[in-house]
This record gives sequence, C-alpha cells and structure tokens, in this order.
Amino acid sequence: MPRRLLKPATVVLLCGFVILFIGGGARFAVGLTLKPIVEEFGWPRSALGAAVAVFQVVSAVAMFWAGRLADAKSPRLVLVLGLALGGVGIGLMGLITQPWHAVLLYGVIYGLGNGAASLIPVGVMVTRAFPVRTGMVNAVVTSGMSVGQLVMIAGLAALLATLTWRSMFVGLGVAHVALALIILAALPKVGAGAARAAQPAHGLSVEEALNTPRLWLLLAIYAICGFDDFFVATHVVAFAQDKGVDGLLAGNLLAAMGLTGLLGVVAGGVMSDRFGPVWPTALSFLARVLVFGLIMVDQSPLSVAVFALVFGATFMVTAPLTVVFATRFFGARHLGALTGLVTMVHQIAGGLGAWVGAAIFDASGGYGPAFAVMFAVSALALALCLPLARIQR
Repeated sequence: MPRRLLKPATVVLLCGFVILFIGGGARFAVGLTLKPIVEEFGWPRSALGAAVAVFQVVSAVAMFWAGRLADAKSPRLVLVLGLALGGVGIGLMGLITQPWHAVLLYGVIYGLGNGAASLIPVGVMVTRAFPVRTGMVNAVVTSGMSVGQLVMIAGLAALLATLTWRSMFVGLGVAHVALALIILAALPKVGAGAARAAQPAHGLSVEEALNTPRLWLLLAIYAICGFDDFFVATHVVAFAQDKGVDGLLAGNLLAAMGLTGLLGVVAGGVMSDRFGPVWPTALSFLARVLVFGLIMVDQSPLSVAVFALVFGATFMVTAPLTVVFATRFFGARHLGALTGLVTMVHQIAGGLGAWVGAAIFDASGGYGPAFAVMFAVSALALALCLPLARIQR
C-alpha cells in the first residue's frame, strides 16, 4: 500500500511491529536448535549456552547505545543497519562447525544487530508518534515479539522436521536483510535537528537517575526478569524433550508461549495505563513463583506444558512497561538512554541465566537445581515490587 494512504504514525507502528516480529522469532532459534546442534557435534550444552550469554551481553550494550542514538537522531538508520548486520550474523550460523563460530556469529555479530534493531529505538519512535496511552501502544508494538515467537517458531519447528537447522539459519538471515530494505523505503527520513526538536524539554539524565533509589530498584527487578526469561527461552525445548516430549511438539510448545505472551503483554499494557506499571510487573512475578514451584515438584509432560504456557504469559509483560516506568519516574527527555540502560541490565542478566542453566545441567545432569534458583530470585523480585509501588503512589 503506498505510504500516502497511511498516516505517518501508522507507518511507524506497522514498521515497529514487523521489526519486533522478526526479532521475536529469530532470537529463539538457538533454543529451538540447541539439542540437534550439540548432538550433531558432540558438544556440551554449555557450549551454546556461552554463545547465548555473549549474545545477551553484546546485544544489551548495543541496545544502550542504540537508545542514545535514538534520543539524538532518527531511529530509522539505527534500525536498518541493525537488521542488516543481524541478518549477516544469524544467516552465517548455518555454516558453524566449532563452538567459537557460534559465539562470534550469534553472540557478537547477531548480538550487535539485534541490539540495534530492538525494542529500544522502536519504543522511542513509537512513543514520539503516539504520546497518549503510551502503555497500550507500546504493548501493541511489543506484541510483535510474541506474535513472531508464535508464528515463526511454529513454522521453523515444522521446517526442522523436514529440513536442516543450517537451512533454517540461512533463511532467517535472508529475512533480516529483506526487511532492512523494506524499512529503509517505508520509514520517513527524519533529520537530526527535527529529531532533537521532538524531544521533551524536561527529564532526568542517566547520571541523575542513577542517584535515585527508584532506578536501582527497577534495575534489580529487570535483572531478575531477564535471568528468568532467557533461562527458560534457551532451555525449555531441550527440557521438554528430556522429559519425553516429541521434538516437534516441544518446538510448538515454545511457539505457543508466544500466544500466551501476546495475551500477557496486551493485558499488561491495559493494566499499566489504568493502575500504573508496578502491578502488572508484580503479578507476572507472582505467576512465575507459582509455576517454578510447580515444576520443582512435578515434571510430568502435563506440568511441563502448564509451566511453559503460564511462564509464556509473563514473558513480555515488562518489555513495553520499560518506557512507562522511565517516563513516569524520570521524564521522557532521555527516554532512549534510560530504557536502554534498563534493558541492557535485563539482557546481561539474561545471558547469565542462559549460561547458568546450561552449566547446572552439565554439572548435575538435570535442571532441578536451576529451577530452585529461578524460584528464589522470582520471589525476591516480587518483594522488590512493594517499595516500587510506594514510589509510584
């Protein structure tokens, strides 16, 4: 459809949704292929766990700087370059033969691209285009990640039954590069001067916000969120297969988490606009405490499915709330840098969670101790929401 038939804000929303749709599916590819890759090469699971950990750290740092660039300039170039670079990294994953190949291609190159073409510049872009009902609009665009997980992982799991994991990575690389070209053509070009003029006049800088207790509470909560998230995303398919679930069904279970995640993120956005961002955050951690407790005492296929689907409903809840927290607590002038910092901490902790899960499995032969760790830190995050709720009032 020609751009003139769509309002500029609608174009921004659609582009942001599609970018997160592709990223939401592609970033779970390693979790989907973990078991076949390590079995083909005879690697320990921690070999790919290390690649995921590096990805989390590199993409986290890239997100922070992408946020700073989005504050000062148009996010368009940041998103296009990120998609292109990410496509090269994940596409070349189809050629790996050594663990360090995965660390370089997925961890470093794809990490840089994914961090640039991420929720941070998308969130800044969408918030500028839709200054009213920020929580709901960001929830809608963030739902692209859940829809991507649902649609892409289901499709990739089906392809893995007939094709190879190598072909899957090559296809993802092509999709990223093609999308970069589409975004370059679709998003209107905005000069640096116009971008700076669009910034709000007031708001704390990162340095000023770091002097407030509310930012440290927020960073602790998001660190635990990431630690949980990427442990589950990286290991849930392999865990389900270990418990006797068929490989295709296990992959579809990860995809179904995208469906429950879609419901969760939209509900969280609506709740945030009405009650503030703390309560949907607290409810998501309460649900995690319950399902981690369940899986610690019962690991039957039914419990594995319940665990995955309920956890999936919490998976994306805090993503759109990052913008809401930052705007409410610190103002919107340095929105990209602040959301980039919070997300950077989330991602780095996520890499640690993915690696810790793999290391515990290699050391103990199972995920039981890792679930106990996740239960404890989720309970801590739930407790930390209480002082944050008092600050919100």
